[in-house]
Amino acid sequence: MRVKRGKSKNQKHKKVLNSTKGYRLSYSKLYRRAKEAMLHAGQYSYAHRRKRSGDFRRLWIERINAALSEHDMKYSEFINKLKINDIHLNRKILSELGLHNKDAFAEVVKAVKK
Repeated sequence: MRVKRGKSKNQKHKKVLNSTKGYRLSYSKLYRRAKEAMLHAGQYSYAHRRKRSGDFRRLWIERINAALSEHDMKYSEFINKLKINDIHLNRKILSELGLHNKDAFAEVVKAVKK
């Protein structure tokens, strides 16, 4: 018996073309090009989700370094002394303190400088 797949094919094509709306040129119009674009987009989004955590870590380090410039200290010295003094604060918390709560950050720096 022969299978007629007109409806299922149209649904599949429609799903792909809807997901590639807004893409440039034929990547949003032609099914074959749209499918390629969709597959590449999926690979990029997967890779960049993995990369996002490193991006945030870099941002936190920049913020900590900027906050430390007021206290005449370098980031590398600060992190080293944090470890030596056994103070367990992660970079995210330190950057939030340096950005929003300058007094608490100053206390941490003072504890580190002892």
